[in-house]
Amino acid sequence: MPVSVRLPESIERQLAAYCKAHRISKSEAVKKALDLFLADNADRPTPYELGQAGFGADDKHEGNIARQSKTLLRDKFRGQTDR
Repeated sequence: MPVSVRLPESIERQLAAYCKAHRISKSEAVKKALDLFLADNADRPTPYELGQAGFGADDKHEGNIARQSKTLLRDKFRGQTDR
């Protein structure tokens, strides 16, 4: 499937130099780069997955968390999580 991509001049020059040095086409170089990029990102958790443990954390405490934030954080870092 053909895809057109506009590259900044500096990246286009680097791509041309890389392709000339490695004797491959620009299309082949871009395919390899995208394959590596997409494979690398496939194993990473999503932002939602990274933050999921903290969602609803404010439900664990009663009262005004904004007013208690310093105390709650201090207790959390000291290992006192019973509040």
